[in-house]
Amino acid sequence: MIPVLRRWYERHFSDPQVVILAFLLLLGFAVVLFAGRLLAPLLASIIIAYLLEGAVRRLQNWRIPRMAAVTLVFLLFMAVLVATLLVVVPVMSQQITQLVRELPSMVVQGQNILLQLPERYPQFITEEQVREIMGAIRAESIALGQRVVNLTLASAVHAVTIMVYLVIVPIMVFFLLKDKDAILGWITGFLPRDRGLANEVWAEVNIKIASYVRGKFVEILIVWAASYLTFIYFNLNYALLLSFMVGLSVIIPYIGAALVTIPVAVVAYFQFGVSSEFTYVLIAYAVIQFLDGNVLVPLLFSEVVNLHPVAIITAVILFGGLWGLWGVFFAIPLATLIQAVIRSWPRHGNMLDHEEQARYDNEAA
Repeated sequence: MIPVLRRWYERHFSDPQVVILAFLLLLGFAVVLFAGRLLAPLLASIIIAYLLEGAVRRLQNWRIPRMAAVTLVFLLFMAVLVATLLVVVPVMSQQITQLVRELPSMVVQGQNILLQLPERYPQFITEEQVREIMGAIRAESIALGQRVVNLTLASAVHAVTIMVYLVIVPIMVFFLLKDKDAILGWITGFLPRDRGLANEVWAEVNIKIASYVRGKFVEILIVWAASYLTFIYFNLNYALLLSFMVGLSVIIPYIGAALVTIPVAVVAYFQFGVSSEFTYVLIAYAVIQFLDGNVLVPLLFSEVVNLHPVAIITAVILFGGLWGLWGVFFAIPLATLIQAVIRSWPRHGNMLDHEEQARYDNEAA
């Protein structure tokens, strides 16, 4: 058994640079896993600065000094942030409150519809099944109300923390952009000099991750705006809230679009009933999803991410369970990182000659 393990170790870890790469990967995962909540403002600042760096570089390519480029990009970021806090958040909060107030009446209407099903379709559903469904709906409604109350109390308790973050994060973003080279130089000073493999893997992954993350933000904004304009055109209730959910649904491939269909269809049904307006809303929503999956995604991402759907869903479940919403958002970039590491990982098993291979086999026997 020991010779087998030794042969496996020499095949995968005989190169010192492989050990360095493995150490850096384990260190990064450990920091995020065990200190993610504590370092949340710093991690959020790093992610935002990473996203804004592309705009800064583009301005630099236009021969604008870096300090001026950083200032322009940062001011634009602050303008978007302030506009979101003053315009979008209050409207969305109002719509959430209104939806919670109208939820009991929606539940009652849903129960009335369910009570009619055994009479119309006795061969498919019985009264006992309807009672079970109604009991489950009542339990979920009570649980939802309790969660809303708890969320309100928690929001009140953490309001000061949120305000502090709103001040700290923009400041950190500015200095991360302004002093990027100095910060990276300070960090690399603690790393081994012989880290060519790590640099090679990062150079390959950085292009894909940067393109994916920035493209995903653009996709969210486009789908959000298209859904909002569509829902406003049909005068659908909670247009901003529902369109925001549709925009966020693109974070979770395959699953998000299916899940967000439920609230859109439910709100449209209780507002319009079984009518032409209800049908038009669903058709328009289906067109948005079709254009997103068949036009927007190929246009934005092309061959940036080449993962099997099973691998994507597994990554979403795994990293979402570890790091929540951030894990869901970065599931595909992290899966891409793992894929690049596996492809670039040196394997020296083929370098062993036949005599040494035979010696290992004899020792193992």
